[in-house]
Amino acid sequence: MNASRNASRGGFLRIVSLAGAGLTLGLEWQPRSARAETAATLAPTAFVRVGNDGNATVIVNKSEMGQGISTTFTMLVAEELDLPLARVRYEFAPAEPRYYDPVSHSMTTGGSTSVPHMTLPMRQAGATARAMLVAAAAAQWHVDPASCRTEAGVVIGPTGQRAPYAALVAQASMLPVPADVLLKKPEQFTLIGTRQKRVDLVPKTNGQAKYGIDVVLPGMEYASIEKPLEIGATLATLDASAALRVPGVRTVVPISSGVAVVANSTWAAFAGRKALRVTWASGPNASVSSDGIYARGRELVRTVGGTVKAKGDALAALSAGSPIAATYEIQYAAHAPMEPMNATAQVPTDGSVTVWAPTQSPVPAQLAAAKAAGVPQAKVTVNVTLLGGGFGRRLTQDFVADAVEVAKATGKPVKVMWTREDDMRNDPYRPGSVNALQATLGADGKITAYRHSLALQSANAGIPEKMPGGVDPSWVRGAGDMAYAIPNLLVDGHLIDVKIPVGPWRAPTANANFFATESFVDEVAHAAGKDPVAFRLAMLAPGTPAFEVLSRVAQRSAWGTSVPTGRGRGVAMATWGDAWIAVVAEVSAPSRTRLKVHKMWAVVDVGMPINLDGLEAQVTSGLLYGLSATLHGKITFRDGKVDQKNFNDYEVLHFADAPQFDVEIVQSKRNPVGAGEVATPPVAAAVANALFALDGRRVRVLPLLDQLT
Repeated sequence: MNASRNASRGGFLRIVSLAGAGLTLGLEWQPRSARAETAATLAPTAFVRVGNDGNATVIVNKSEMGQGISTTFTMLVAEELDLPLARVRYEFAPAEPRYYDPVSHSMTTGGSTSVPHMTLPMRQAGATARAMLVAAAAAQWHVDPASCRTEAGVVIGPTGQRAPYAALVAQASMLPVPADVLLKKPEQFTLIGTRQKRVDLVPKTNGQAKYGIDVVLPGMEYASIEKPLEIGATLATLDASAALRVPGVRTVVPISSGVAVVANSTWAAFAGRKALRVTWASGPNASVSSDGIYARGRELVRTVGGTVKAKGDALAALSAGSPIAATYEIQYAAHAPMEPMNATAQVPTDGSVTVWAPTQSPVPAQLAAAKAAGVPQAKVTVNVTLLGGGFGRRLTQDFVADAVEVAKATGKPVKVMWTREDDMRNDPYRPGSVNALQATLGADGKITAYRHSLALQSANAGIPEKMPGGVDPSWVRGAGDMAYAIPNLLVDGHLIDVKIPVGPWRAPTANANFFATESFVDEVAHAAGKDPVAFRLAMLAPGTPAFEVLSRVAQRSAWGTSVPTGRGRGVAMATWGDAWIAVVAEVSAPSRTRLKVHKMWAVVDVGMPINLDGLEAQVTSGLLYGLSATLHGKITFRDGKVDQKNFNDYEVLHFADAPQFDVEIVQSKRNPVGAGEVATPPVAAAVANALFALDGRRVRVLPLLDQLT
């Protein structure tokens, strides 16, 4: 590989690390079959193999995009297998039914479902392998397996006999797989609930880790795709003559999403693309603008929409009182992962398809590839690489379809590389929304009636079975799943019918709804003359996770005590998938147009914690992602085109603006749930509420910095 001509994150890191030795190495993708052990192995389930060296390999059926799932799964198996973590490797599973998780029956990574769906299967995999190794040792010693125990990869018999796993693998592999195995009790854990370093830390820092951008195949070509700036426009005319004269350009291929320039290097493909002469025919978004979208949303929330959730009779209760009312708006946002979209595909003449991709959804990627190539799903192999960030973006498989279409047209393996501009302007965005809220207070100072009317797009628009009554059930997140005891509640929704692509964005819907709900609850608390924490606690049941995280964050942040001069504190809470979090933010305003977030306290309950180090990192990353969107995140449209194109006009949080974090993980006995989503939704409200506490400015539109004047 020519390192000066082909973009490769791993290649760059390896060149830097090896330059002192005067050596540079190319990166090649090694197929799973080449890595598999050839000698006898014990593989009682699809998720674990114990080799004849006594070491184990965990098969990870979820995508690793920085959230640490490979470490979590490795810990779960190692715990039950009684094997030191250093002796457990991992590899990613290809898209095959035997690797589907038992709950969703897929391999999709999203919604913080990996931990709740796979904790039990991974623990069972380790426990099953351990039971078979014990049975093999017991058979050799002619003793009852129940009289044996294990420790650090060794079976120990009743009289002190010792047999390392390596000596037992061959015999254990011939035993029947037990249907039921005993799992460890929490008091027996040595790994679960501890603090462990990530198992992928070293390869990610020395360049050995393989991201999609690092894949290299023999004879591979590179493609860059010219896409229309107007969303939904189609190809009208193409003049490729100048592009074909660019050195290194092989061919130009029209595909479904645009025009692909194929070359012998990434940079030649980029240069050839710049030389294209293309015109586009306008589509359904030609007149779409942000102003029009929000005007329509404001109009819709003045009426009663389809019921998302209802309890009691909120409309009657509101009309009988003097409701407090406010409207909140949230702008569209891009996912903006650091690794731009890319995929590599090979479509030989035998009708098979092989894809290498940083995807969150291997099975939908398989389906997208099969459709693009015109072959059955069974003919498609999807190899999942590491992901340089996902946040929901890589649940959409447009980049996979691009690669397969180009590879089919050229007959050669092709890596498709999107530019940052491609990524920013062809995203399934977080939908913007308009939120109208009303509430009345009872004599006891608590909310007696509450209504949240929201207007936004849905990725499920046009799919009747996913839009019952014309509403998306996911709209309830952050609007109707609050823990507050409110006797009369109505959440109604309105679909804004435009053709802008939208999709899951970290904590879908909840990320926007909780800004509206938790800011509004704060407004109601102040209207009632109540402390915002005390007001919330009065509507929560003691002993519940919601009550506990809010109580603890108040104590941890010394809520109610004096705040440093020139600073204000705000509180907010959120839930996602039975995970609960409460956040306190401390801010200052150096000027009327500037805001500084100094510190954030967070207490989170995600059930039984597995890796404390990973959980803290997940919560911190969620807070940072939420803060970036709170302060800066904004995608706008004009004549169907996206105004923003790169990080110069779609700003993300800078290191210098990152606050100090204080994170507490609740040592819960509940079943473990995911932590990837829950920390993002409360951030905007906590910061906005802190600004109000500081100087009385109530910001009801995101991003927040746009509103500071």
